[in-house]
Order: sequence, then structure tokens, then C-alpha cells
Amino acid sequence: MTERVYLDWNATAPLRPEAMAAMAKAWELAGNPSSVHAEGRQARRMVEDARTAVASAVGAAPGNVTFTSGGTEANVLALAPGARRAGGRPAQRLLVSAIEHASVLMGGRFPPDLVSRIGVTADGLIDLDQLRRSLAEGAAALVSMMAANNETGAVQPIAEVAEIVHSAGSLLHVDAIQSVGKIPFDIKELDADLVSLSAHKIGGPKGIGALVAGERIEGVEPLLRGGGQERGHRAGTENVAGIAGFGAAVVAAIRTLATETARLETLRNRLEGGLRHTAGAIIFSEKAPRLPNTTLFTVPGLRAETAVIGFDLEGIAVSSGSACSSGKVQPSHVLEAMGFGPKIAQGAVRLSLGWSTSQTDIDCCLEAWRKLANALLSEERNTA
Repeated sequence: MTERVYLDWNATAPLRPEAMAAMAKAWELAGNPSSVHAEGRQARRMVEDARTAVASAVGAAPGNVTFTSGGTEANVLALAPGARRAGGRPAQRLLVSAIEHASVLMGGRFPPDLVSRIGVTADGLIDLDQLRRSLAEGAAALVSMMAANNETGAVQPIAEVAEIVHSAGSLLHVDAIQSVGKIPFDIKELDADLVSLSAHKIGGPKGIGALVAGERIEGVEPLLRGGGQERGHRAGTENVAGIAGFGAAVVAAIRTLATETARLETLRNRLEGGLRHTAGAIIFSEKAPRLPNTTLFTVPGLRAETAVIGFDLEGIAVSSGSACSSGKVQPSHVLEAMGFGPKIAQGAVRLSLGWSTSQTDIDCCLEAWRKLANALLSEERNTA
């Protein structure tokens, strides 16, 4: 194989040409966006144009977008005691689903004793009955959950969750980092109060994200204090190039959303059809609504770390269900929350597609898997 195949888009997407061009233009600017002279106004215009683009992508008002250093900061900014809806009670505790990103599972700025987890079904969807019971048991809560899971691709019933949460006088934060740009998302239609975004999942640069507030949200405490940037919600000189790249990437992603959704779903179905030829293959969350680009699979006896290395040697970039910052593969906490034991959870391999993924890429992946499967499974059985 002369060219590598990249199938790890949920980890990060390659930089879009539109984002690269916008960033190059920003790097040519000399001005600080807080300065009032012409150079500063040029930089400010670039920031505000991007803010408008990001807001439009999720159906929000531009003034409700706060740029951050990425999705993790956006989550931590959102997860703070005291947030409330206009006329409502301030959140005094945090409820999170058991399949969230680490920055949410750790509770943001809530003390650990005020953080509770909500379970999920075997398909990876939130347990709505447990959510109702938990909301009824105490003070007003901030509920945080992903719109779509980064490992399984399972899409949560956000509108239904929002109705349950708001009926209990609580608030809803949605981590939409994996969903925006892949499936339709509208903060007003879903009735979310706070939404986290990240640029590099949709082809923008790494190191830039946003927290988007709904129209009725009040009382979100700043994480960084100092200057008055971002309307006082986030101090520090704005990352103009990163913000410009984010804006360009989100415009490109939304422009092609409908056609890409259908195309990627067709490719994913082709991929999963090939994987099912392996005896015992499991495709996680296959009965749930899923992102069109995501497949998480395993075969009993497979070890993800070995499979990822095997694919890499064949020229194909994939990932395990979960990896810590050191790169060591860990059993997926998502699959364990779904009821799968460690032997299954430690063997999950994620394949995620993007705008440049082709049918040839899928066929190359399946060819590599056919070569790898027997050898990997035989090796694991012999060492078991």
C-alpha cells in the first residue's frame, strides 16, 4: 500500500483547506482584536465573522458564543455550580451520563461529592428512568451529556432529555463536539442550555473551541478572569488565527452536511457489512441511532492494542475504543457502562470516517482486516 488510509476522524480531522486559508490570512494581521485602530478592527472583524459562523451552525445568537482553548475548557467552563435559567433555581449538583468525556466525568468545577452518574442501556443510550429518579431526589441540577458518543457514535435523545431536565427545574449541558458538522444540531430545537464545541473534530485547528449558551441561561461563572475579552466570559487575548480557522471549518462542514451524511453512512454500512463476515464480530450500538461515520467493533478474543498496531503496519490509522494521554490502550469505560465485561471492552477498535474517505479506503481497510483477523485472533487464543 503506497498511501496511508486515515480512519481516525473522531480523534481529530485533518485541517480543511478553507481553515488553513483563513488562518494564513489571520497570521498576516498585526492587530490585537481589542485595539481600536484599523489593524485591531481588522482582527476584531475576523473574530466576529467566525463567531457568527459558529453561532449559525448551531442555531444560536452570536453574542452567546464564547471562544475557548478547546472542548475540554468549554466543558469545564460550563460545569460550575450556580448556573441557572432566567427565573430558575441555581444548579447545586451535577448529573452526568456514565459514558462522557473525562473532562465531564471529573465534574468540571463541581466538588466530587456533588457529582452523580446516570447509567446507560446496552445500546449506549441514557437511562431516562434513572435520570428522572435522580432529578427528583434533590436540589436543582446541571445535567451534562454528549449529543453523540465519541466511541460508539450512539446519538442521544437530547430533546427528550431536555424536557425531563427542565420539567424538574434543572439545566442541560450538551457536549456536541462529535455531532456538530456530522448531523443536524440546533440549540433551540433541542432546548439545550449550554453546548460545547471543538474545532479540530470538523477540520478546524487544534486548540480552539467554544461554549454556546441558550437564550435563557444565566449565571455561568468565568473560568479565566482578567481582561474583558469574550464579553467578560473568558479573559485573555483571542486566538485570532484559531478562531478564524474554526469559523471557516464550520462553514465548510455545514455547507456539505446533508450530502456528506448520506455518503458517509453508505461507506460505513459497506465497512460494517465486511466486518460482519468475521465470525463472532460485534458492532456496538448498532441498534441505536448513530453518527453516520462511526463504527466500534470487536471480535471475542481480540486485543485492541494489537489490532491497532496491526492496522498501522498495514498503513491504516484506526484507534481503540479509549486511549489515555500516554497512548496506552485502556478498557473502554463506555463499553463497561453499557454492560460489557473487560474482556470485550479491551478489544474494541474504532473506525471513523470523514470527508476525504473513499470507497477505496474502506476496501483497503477490509482487505487489511481479512489479513489481520486470523493471525490476531489465533495469537490471542494461543496466549490466553
